[in-house]
Amino acid sequence: MSISRAITSKLQSYFLPSFLDVVNESYMHNVPKGSETHFKVFIVSEKFVGKPLIKRHREVNTVLAEELQSGVHALSIVAKTPSQWESDPSFVKSPPCLGGSKL
Repeated sequence: MSISRAITSKLQSYFLPSFLDVVNESYMHNVPKGSETHFKVFIVSEKFVGKPLIKRHREVNTVLAEELQSGVHALSIVAKTPSQWESDPSFVKSPPCLGGSKL
């Protein structure tokens, strides 16, 4: 199973999100073509209600601990409650990579 699919499956199972988008942003970085090392997760779940942003991120990181220890180099997380999503269903696009040989 691809890393992207594993991330999606685990987040779906644990958070039962009303919205989930797992984006492989590896192509934006100095890695071999087809890599699965840099991801951005957009997730909306009732499980985030009443939790500060840092706790939401920690919970996502805990669910994805195996992936973060075995190949995922970077994980950007946008975690919203359903009411936050309803009032603002937008996400900020990731900036271009400035690391590696792109400096």
